[in-house]
Amino acid sequence: MEERRRSKKKKRRKKKRWRILLAVLALLLVAGGVYAYMILQDVRTTVNEDLHESVASIDNEETKQKVDNKDPINILLLGVDERENDVGRSDTMIVMTLDPNNDQMQMVSIPRDTRAEIANDGRVTRINHAYAYGGSDMAVNTVENFLDIDLDYYIRVNMEGLSQVVDAVNGVTVQNDMTFTSGNYTFEEGELELDGQEALSYVRMRKNDPNGDLGRNERQREVITGIIDKGASLDAVNKVGNVMDVLGDNVSTNMQFSDMRRLATNYSSARKNTSTYQMSGDGRMVNGMYLIFMSDAEIQNTHDMIVNFGS
Repeated sequence: MEERRRSKKKKRRKKKRWRILLAVLALLLVAGGVYAYMILQDVRTTVNEDLHESVASIDNEETKQKVDNKDPINILLLGVDERENDVGRSDTMIVMTLDPNNDQMQMVSIPRDTRAEIANDGRVTRINHAYAYGGSDMAVNTVENFLDIDLDYYIRVNMEGLSQVVDAVNGVTVQNDMTFTSGNYTFEEGELELDGQEALSYVRMRKNDPNGDLGRNERQREVITGIIDKGASLDAVNKVGNVMDVLGDNVSTNMQFSDMRRLATNYSSARKNTSTYQMSGDGRMVNGMYLIFMSDAEIQNTHDMIVNFGS
């Protein structure tokens, strides 16, 4: 497995990894029409050979039982910025909870600067360092320990994936709450149609946002929702070839093709109602590093939101 990981990293080391996990989940798992093309052999091959990367911290048998029972499940969305000669850090961490019985989905964002103890390492630092220290497995384990929750799947995506997947579904619609300029684009207040490059610039903006990372995270979740909405359309299903090419180059997950098929069958209704939450705490400088200290009450509240979702 380590040899395969090194091989995949070598192929893609020059590609930057992006900050959001763009809703590959939505395109393959919770969008209404996805099951229609799950039977295609090229999809099976891409998922099992190009996307799959297991992690030891997730109990696959327990997850399978939850999916079979249509219980709520938790998926960690990782967006990783991985530069040459740098293993990268997960600049975006979103816990997505799917509840098919009540037709609802929840996205909880954990700020990248959140102070946390890194699982199986002991260092107390920014939570996004977990990926740099031990890859997806350590990131999953750290989030589980921090919030005292069980994660059932993870999906990791790179920057190329955002632009390409948005283009593969013919763009996304967002509701922008303020006018701002980012990169080469000016985004007016109101409803906007974004192509891939525009979506990249839209979610990148942080310094000119009065809410900083909180505002950027909200835009990230908004683009994810936009891709989910497009992913449910027939047009997106007809673009399976383009979508699979994008996924094979930009995504890693512990899901097998069979897992995706079960989710597409049992969880397709979860996208009907979406709610979002952004963890917030007290930001301060510690030894030259900016950290966000989450109170015990905030951590407990977030734990309860996730664990009790659908109850």
